[in-house]
Amino acid sequence: MNFNENEMFGAALIGFDMIDGPFLKWKKEFDDHIDSVNLDDFAMNFYLSFRGGNAGKKPKAILYDDFYIVAFPHDLELCCLFMKPQGIQANIKKLHKIASRIMIDMEKLEEEEDGENSEESDDDTIEEIKRLIVNLLNDTEMSTPELRRYFKLSNSQIWRVMSELEESHKIKRTRKEGRAQLWSTN
Repeated sequence: MNFNENEMFGAALIGFDMIDGPFLKWKKEFDDHIDSVNLDDFAMNFYLSFRGGNAGKKPKAILYDDFYIVAFPHDLELCCLFMKPQGIQANIKKLHKIASRIMIDMEKLEEEEDGENSEESDDDTIEEIKRLIVNLLNDTEMSTPELRRYFKLSNSQIWRVMSELEESHKIKRTRKEGRAQLWSTN
């Protein structure tokens, strides 16, 4: 960012009270532009933005749509300079194009990786569903349609899972209620 003294339209000092927290100590306007920012309302936000977080991970400037702020901490106080961005809109548009391209590329990569790992993840998901069904049926009875709705499985998928669990002697058929089969653990 190139800073130009002519871009400055105001300054403010945000103090810090141990009981009340951040407060606006004073403000100085060099232009009418500062009226678009209610410093009394934003004192807490600005203070936390620039002073909060880990050491070394604090911003030096924050860009908003109509202005940007550069802040300089001094003890518990924070001096904020309010600036009018000049010529930054073209840079923001270029950055937006770059960000869009990166997002599209990353989505393509994720789709390719999902395609490669879909069999593994399906098997992992089925194993997890089996484990959950055994836990759900512990000391209770549930019907196949109820279990199907819990896991959003098709009729054939739930019956395949239930058959595999029954073959491995983890669950058993208890009784039929109408057309629905009820299950429980052994």
